[in-house]
Amino acid sequence: MIKIFNALSVLSLSLIEISCVCEPEISTAKNVDIKKYMGTWYEIARYENSFQQGLKNSKAEYTLNQDGTVSVVNSGEDKNGKLKSARGRAYASDKRDFSKLRVSFFWPFYGDYYILDLDRDYRWVLVGGRSKDYLWILARNSTLPKQSIDEILRRAEARGYDTNKLLFNSAPYNNEK
Repeated sequence: MIKIFNALSVLSLSLIEISCVCEPEISTAKNVDIKKYMGTWYEIARYENSFQQGLKNSKAEYTLNQDGTVSVVNSGEDKNGKLKSARGRAYASDKRDFSKLRVSFFWPFYGDYYILDLDRDYRWVLVGGRSKDYLWILARNSTLPKQSIDEILRRAEARGYDTNKLLFNSAPYNNEK
């Protein structure tokens, strides 16, 4: 029994070490003012994912709680136009760096929410995670000028993201790049 436990312990530690080595550190936006970040953000584009599959006109609403956590309400319309929403909570694991949040919509499971790039006037944001499996372009308005989208796409590509995988909600792209 002890041999089995030791073997499982070594295997577990090896897997943890491998997972840490395989994922390079993702750089994030600097000096995020969490109070300025609060409010409504409209989804301009995203990588398709299981929890938003088929949704359109998605948006996220963030509210800062007194304890420093963030209330999150994500919503979007299904194919029949019915509003679907999910409520969650996020926190910064490092209170000095609000660019890397942990968010949960189903406790005790948490995911990464990394503010990768942010317009200096908080008009748009590029959001991802610890891996490159997720990507969102969000904005304060439901549309962005083409030149802003082009700049965001350039920045995402420079970070190694495949922008051809993005699903756009509105003109000028609508997945017709």
